[in-house]
Amino acid sequence: MREQEENRISGFPLKNYAGLILLAGILVALDQLVKALIVSTIPAYHTISVIPGFFNLTHIYNTGGAFGFLSGNGSGYQQIFFLAASLVAVCLVLYVYSRTPPSQILLKIGLSLILGGALGNIADRIRIGKVVDFLDFHIMGLHWPSFNIADSAITIGILIFVYHLLFKKMPE
Repeated sequence: MREQEENRISGFPLKNYAGLILLAGILVALDQLVKALIVSTIPAYHTISVIPGFFNLTHIYNTGGAFGFLSGNGSGYQQIFFLAASLVAVCLVLYVYSRTPPSQILLKIGLSLILGGALGNIADRIRIGKVVDFLDFHIMGLHWPSFNIADSAITIGILIFVYHLLFKKMPE
């Protein structure tokens, strides 16, 4: 009984969320560290070719969603929309995570990736009003929109979530 009380803060079961907090926290720290490194070493809107014709590091600012989705003039309304959408996603992830049994480890990892990615981009939006993107790929003459570690984590997490929706039993 005493152990259960020590693992709770105001009714919040810390033990049940340890994996979420750890993975999401590591992801946010890594995302913010790499973004800070990019901002401090590559001038805005400049590119360093890593693999010519395929992969560049390009320091850009994204006022839209993942991969530049709905990026535009960066109006206040647009920023509020993306910040609000990110906060709703965080709440949904926390809700689904709370309903996910410990046996569904892959789903818990996917939700942790979504949470960490969302928090990484939320940190940018709060701090500078836009998101730092830097991963820039060109494949067979096509240019993929620049993105960052947080976007990658969100994408992988959503793919895991969709896999569970289609092929596994989801929490009720």
